[in-house]
Amino acid sequence: MIPFPEIRPEIFTIELGGLSLSLRWYALAYIAGLILGWRLIVAMIRRPALWGDGAPTQPEKVDDLLTWVILGVILGGRLGFVLFYEPAFYLANPAEILKVWQGGMSFHGGFAGVIVATWIWCRRNGAAPLRIADAMAVVAPIGIFFGRIANFINAELWGRPTDLPWGVIFPSAAAQDCPGVIGPCARHPSQLYEAGLEGLLLGLILWALVRAGGLRRPGLAFGTFLAGYGLGRMFVELFRVADAQFITADNPLGHVIGGPAIGLTMGQLLSLPMVLIGLALIWRARRRPPVPAAA
Repeated sequence: MIPFPEIRPEIFTIELGGLSLSLRWYALAYIAGLILGWRLIVAMIRRPALWGDGAPTQPEKVDDLLTWVILGVILGGRLGFVLFYEPAFYLANPAEILKVWQGGMSFHGGFAGVIVATWIWCRRNGAAPLRIADAMAVVAPIGIFFGRIANFINAELWGRPTDLPWGVIFPSAAAQDCPGVIGPCARHPSQLYEAGLEGLLLGLILWALVRAGGLRRPGLAFGTFLAGYGLGRMFVELFRVADAQFITADNPLGHVIGGPAIGLTMGQLLSLPMVLIGLALIWRARRRPPVPAAA
């Protein structure tokens, strides 16, 4: 078993007039992911040869796209959490929806928000949505990697109990509530599994795709991201503890479809359409010839 490292969720805290202002690792993960993704997209846009017949937009317009993406992440992530995970609570307490600082964000909701925001931006700027989606898919694993590392630092979204040597002893009382376990309870560090699969590995695959001319096949990078993230998330859900509201004495694994032993968690259910749509986009992109290079 591995003891949880001595690291706090806050990087530093400043006291101002009785108020405590903290910079948290989770906030820094969002900031770092957005900035690095923004700069990488600008770099790809500045290399028209990657796209065959030219980049889908101008580098200076990516700044405006970043603003739309930030709004999509925040609004979509929050509304997704409200609708997918705790609709009854927020229906009874609608004022709590606005309290984003108290936590509660959904990746799938944030992803849907980014898709809507990007589509609106493309309509306003005359850009091809699928090609912009390809660019954003290439950089998305950066934010996912940082976000899951921040989840680990926050000691949240941990996995099921395990006796494997890399099991981590998370410090919270809820994490140590393991029926039948005597002494410290080690759990799968599912946050790190996701950081490795959906962040690092998927990012390397997408980067290799770009170097192999993948951006000349519209939809290929986007489809690869959808299928890769969906498969990675569905796999990690086998080791990750479901959200508490889905777990009951008769349904200890928190399945929302199927039985208590075999079924799908909410994370798997939301990821399944991503896999199917991603495979369809990959098939469509591979059937068509690549965009020829500009003369």
